[in-house]
Amino acid sequence: MKFIHYLETITGVGIYPLTSLAIFFVFFAVMATWVLKADKVYIKALKSIPFPENENE
Repeated sequence: MKFIHYLETITGVGIYPLTSLAIFFVFFAVMATWVLKADKVYIKALKSIPFPENENE
Protein backbone atom coordinates (compact mmCIF):
# COMPACT_ATOMS: atom_id res chain seq x y z
CA MET A 1 0.00 0.00 0.00
CA LYS A 2 1.17 3.44 -0.80
CA PHE A 3 1.17 6.36 1.56
CA ILE A 4 -1.36 8.26 -0.60
CA HIS A 5 -3.92 5.55 0.11
CA TYR A 6 -3.77 6.33 3.83
CA LEU A 7 -4.33 10.01 3.14
CA GLU A 8 -7.34 9.27 0.95
CA THR A 9 -9.06 7.49 3.82
CA ILE A 10 -8.86 10.53 6.13
CA THR A 11 -11.99 12.66 6.01
CA GLY A 12 -11.25 16.31 5.22
CA VAL A 13 -7.56 15.76 4.53
CA GLY A 14 -7.55 18.57 1.96
CA ILE A 15 -7.69 21.21 4.68
CA TYR A 16 -4.25 20.33 6.07
CA PRO A 17 -2.14 21.70 3.19
CA LEU A 18 -4.19 24.89 3.13
CA THR A 19 -3.86 25.31 6.89
CA SER A 20 -0.11 24.74 6.72
CA LEU A 21 0.27 27.32 3.97
CA ALA A 22 -1.79 29.85 5.91
CA ILE A 23 0.27 29.33 9.09
CA PHE A 24 3.51 29.70 7.14
CA PHE A 25 2.32 32.85 5.37
CA VAL A 26 1.08 34.48 8.59
CA PHE A 27 4.33 33.66 10.41
CA PHE A 28 6.43 34.98 7.51
CA ALA A 29 4.36 38.18 7.27
CA VAL A 30 4.59 38.82 11.01
CA MET A 31 8.34 38.26 11.08
CA ALA A 32 8.89 40.47 8.02
CA THR A 33 6.83 43.23 9.62
CA TRP A 34 8.75 42.93 12.88
CA VAL A 35 12.10 43.10 11.07
CA LEU A 36 11.12 46.16 9.08
CA LYS A 37 9.69 48.02 12.08
CA ALA A 38 12.29 46.99 14.67
CA ASP A 39 14.44 49.66 16.24
CA LYS A 40 17.84 49.75 14.53
CA VAL A 41 19.65 50.22 17.85
CA TYR A 42 17.96 47.07 19.18
CA ILE A 43 19.01 45.11 16.08
CA LYS A 44 22.58 46.36 16.47
CA ALA A 45 22.58 45.24 20.12
CA LEU A 46 21.30 41.79 19.14
CA LYS A 47 23.94 41.53 16.44
CA SER A 48 26.75 42.11 18.93
CA ILE A 49 25.56 39.52 21.49
CA PRO A 50 27.77 36.64 20.29
CA PHE A 51 30.91 38.81 20.21
CA PRO A 52 30.74 41.68 22.71
CA GLU A 53 33.07 44.52 21.73
CA ASN A 54 34.17 45.33 25.27
CA GLU A 55 35.14 41.79 26.25
CA ASN A 56 38.67 41.39 27.66
CA GLU A 57 40.70 38.85 25.76
